[in-house]
Amino acid sequence: MRILSGIQPSGKLHIGNYFGMMQPSIELQNKGDAFYFIANYHSLTSTHDPKVLQENVRNLAIDFLACGLDPEKATFWKQSDVPEVTELAWILSCVTPMGLLEKCVSYKDKVTQGIAASHGLFAYPVLQAADICLFDSNIVPVGKDQKQHLEITRDLAMKFNNRYGEDLLVVPEPQIRENTAVVPGLDGQKMSKSYDNTIEIFEETEKKLRKKIMRIETDSTPVEDPKDPDSSYLVQLYKLFATPDQVSEMEASYRAGGQGYGHYKQQLFEACRDYFAPMRERREEIIADKNYVDDVLNQGAVKAREKGREVIDRVRTAVGL
Repeated sequence: MRILSGIQPSGKLHIGNYFGMMQPSIELQNKGDAFYFIANYHSLTSTHDPKVLQENVRNLAIDFLACGLDPEKATFWKQSDVPEVTELAWILSCVTPMGLLEKCVSYKDKVTQGIAASHGLFAYPVLQAADICLFDSNIVPVGKDQKQHLEITRDLAMKFNNRYGEDLLVVPEPQIRENTAVVPGLDGQKMSKSYDNTIEIFEETEKKLRKKIMRIETDSTPVEDPKDPDSSYLVQLYKLFATPDQVSEMEASYRAGGQGYGHYKQQLFEACRDYFAPMRERREEIIADKNYVDDVLNQGAVKAREKGREVIDRVRTAVGL
């Protein structure tokens, strides 16, 4: 079973990135042939400073490795180190109906957020389809917001196969973890850098982490009154870090009343801090080894390109190139 996933180097990683993409990917590296990449081609739609892009790529690699990605179990590389993906994207674009892309919600959302409308942004799902199909991927772990793009990938793989021959491209299956598919941010919206509502995985200091968590929006229910845990962003976030028994205790305390939201924010802060503590230690070790990240990415690129050449050669022959 080939598992593939990618993540954009668009800035510092937050817990929405971790629970939405990174944690399930790390778990899946023990269950199949895992291929994970840093999507720096994709990031060109929104990041236009080359130095910032390079810094983001390196930090993402460090953070992903610190969080548990094992290069002995998973192939890990930079998207731009496998240029075959752009060739496949062009070939797939020639079987892509315009109407399919015009229906994409994410394009409209990103333009609304202020990202410049460009062909790259509009055709993003085609490059994403190439990312997936180039490696004969069977399973793609994604968040709910990427489900439509996975459906497009499936459509394009089937259209290509119908035109040029059965089984030329593997038709992938999405894997969505419903309980963590959407992580709420400080304001209750989906956690996103676009909304400036994130809690970073590796905040610079504990003080800054606590300050962020204390900013989480709550209602004006008095301290002594019962509160509804089912509608609380604090409880939703606490579930990501705490044991079932700890969550049950917090929910019971909510319903009983007598505690203010500051008390629950402190609990969330401690749970978040302790959860990522071993990863922070591992991150410092990786940073201290100057060659480690480059070696991992270079070795991953060699393996990824070998597989990518197999698929692109198959595709080129099928289309007559």
